[in-house]
Amino acid sequence: MAKVLISDKMSPRAAEVFRDRGVEVDEKPGLTPEGLAEIIDQYDGLAIRSSTTVTPEILAAAKGNLKVIGRAGIGVDNIDQEAATAQGVCVMNTPFGNSITTAEHAISMMMALARQIPAADRSTHEGKWEKNRFMGVELYGKVLGVIGCGNIGAIVCDRAIGLKMRVVAFDPYLSEERALDLGVERVDLDTLFARADFITLHTPLNDATRGIINADSIAKMKTGVRIINCARGGLLVEEDLRAAIDAGQVAGAAVDVFSSEPAKENALFGSDAVVATPHLGASTTEAQVNVAVQVAEQMADYLLTGAITNALNMASVSAEEAPRLKPYFSLARELGSFAGQLTESALQSVHIEYQGHVAGLNTRPLTAIVLEGLLRPLISNVNMINAPIVAKDRGIEVKETRSEGVGDYQTLVRVSVTTENQSRDVAGTLFADNRPRIVQVKGIKLEAELVGHMLYLTNEDQPGLIGALGTVLGDNGVNVATFHLGRAEEGGDAIALIGVDQPINDAVLTAVRALPHVGQAKALNFLGSLN
Repeated sequence: MAKVLISDKMSPRAAEVFRDRGVEVDEKPGLTPEGLAEIIDQYDGLAIRSSTTVTPEILAAAKGNLKVIGRAGIGVDNIDQEAATAQGVCVMNTPFGNSITTAEHAISMMMALARQIPAADRSTHEGKWEKNRFMGVELYGKVLGVIGCGNIGAIVCDRAIGLKMRVVAFDPYLSEERALDLGVERVDLDTLFARADFITLHTPLNDATRGIINADSIAKMKTGVRIINCARGGLLVEEDLRAAIDAGQVAGAAVDVFSSEPAKENALFGSDAVVATPHLGASTTEAQVNVAVQVAEQMADYLLTGAITNALNMASVSAEEAPRLKPYFSLARELGSFAGQLTESALQSVHIEYQGHVAGLNTRPLTAIVLEGLLRPLISNVNMINAPIVAKDRGIEVKETRSEGVGDYQTLVRVSVTTENQSRDVAGTLFADNRPRIVQVKGIKLEAELVGHMLYLTNEDQPGLIGALGTVLGDNGVNVATFHLGRAEEGGDAIALIGVDQPINDAVLTAVRALPHVGQAKALNFLGSLN
């Protein structure tokens, strides 16, 4: 039974979903990093929110047992994704569960900022009745600059348009068609800075966005601009923003996230022009239930069926796709393993061709699995998550092509490998029983079902070889289970793929290689590939 640890406070619905799906679950919020490291190797999955930080040390302590980390929320700054990918751990988030809640918070913060509501509230509670002090501004007709038009940013645009604001948006992935659908004007960043009365941030934190609001960018903005950040703390340079507020360049800011959290001290604190909340963007009952349920469903699907939803470091496979792709997973792994075990020099490139029915499916995870099988004979801890990264790091060119035309088979996958010494290809298909078959090796047709232990043989097509080979195997106590032959032409190049009941040792291989007309003889092991 798959086993998951919930290490942060989360809606009880998460644990209920896991148990209802047949996944064992432990709830241990508040673990220290040392405490988490001591027990993490007992679990297949780790469900977290923002309190747990998944470091390379935590991942190393998992000893290869951890398969998936699920973040109940959007931001994954507390997960070392590079280290997780290197360890072959799938990282998931829940980008939709708290979108409405976070967008509504951003709109609320903008309204509070425009009308100075927090400062007016404090003053009124103190009995001052400073009606003339708190002169606000209307949102009607103002220009809102939205940086980032993903799920949350798009909702903010919609709500702002409902308030009769004019919206300009910057997002490098925002198409003109999408901008028209949203009813916003797509602009570059400098134009947004120059035109916006209010600026709201809704972008992930990465190298391109870190410190996007700083002294230089503020200098490009209108005097009296107001800035809202309910996304990630590192998007703005807090010291620069405070200096601009104190100088009157920026009229005010509304901030829900900070560069260091929990924020007990911050450059923005102490100014009446700053509305501050303690990372409440996703803090509604509805959102917390939504993200808890979603992360549990996603992780359970992955652990039980292989379905991959909202993964950040691998191709997604929907619950509907998973059953159709499952037999192809086996085929892809076998083809990759076959090619990998026959590779004896440095890999330079791999070309994966999808023909017929399979070409219409989601082939990205299949390519990752081919690479896993191909690289595993060389690298023991490789899997479909880290295989593409490993291939890239080693300078292996990976090419994928599709053709929905049908040839000899209704569906076919071909893996062509080029090394520094040679090129070879192997092709396979699924028969009516959905079991994988090898149907071609090095351009030679043969039909073979792979078994745990096999002998691969290249030879000249000459009489007597089969008998001599049978004698060598029999004399060494090797029992033949299956025997598959193929040849290019009479008397030409031939291939034999022989299934046997026990591993073939070096002594047997030496004897086989000594037979007349034998070119290459190699023992293959598919026990791991056939699981």
